[in-house]
Amino acid sequence: MMARKLLAFAILLWALPALLLAATPRDPYQFFFEQSLGDLSEELDIAREQGKRGVFLFFEMDECPFCHRMKLTVLNQPEVQAFFKQNFHSLTVDIEGDIDIVDFDGIETTQKEFAYKNRVRATPLLAFYDLEGKRIFKYVGAPSGIQEFMWMGEYILNRVYLQKDDSGRNIKFARYKRMKKNKTCLTA
Repeated sequence: MMARKLLAFAILLWALPALLLAATPRDPYQFFFEQSLGDLSEELDIAREQGKRGVFLFFEMDECPFCHRMKLTVLNQPEVQAFFKQNFHSLTVDIEGDIDIVDFDGIETTQKEFAYKNRVRATPLLAFYDLEGKRIFKYVGAPSGIQEFMWMGEYILNRVYLQKDDSGRNIKFARYKRMKKNKTCLTA
């Protein structure tokens, strides 16, 4: 009996560093967001070349407590980072930024003007764009946590926003969340 406990303890000690490393939060600017070239039309090309399903833009501002909370509790999680890195080209946009950028249409602008043109009035605003630069989904505010944010990524990845409900309307994200919470299956 004592030998089994010692063996179990030894295995735990051996596995502990890997378990801690897997759950250790990581800097979202290093592990979640891509280094932007400042040209969103080029970013689309990169996303296509890398086989991504779309571009994710995180509209933020320095004084936004909800942006900071999201970066500290959601975007810093390794499982979130891995899922989004595999499927989306993720970038930040400072809605107060005067940095020159080129938008998805190749038009020179600033981050601030781009945010205004995209009707960003509150932060964070989470926006997904298809590989042609068309916004396909936006979410204002921080999601409730990791689960909701991951569901958002699945919603886009599985193109649920294009699916119809029984009355012929597109399935909205709020409905998708309810379906996920109730474990209702979706048919493609």
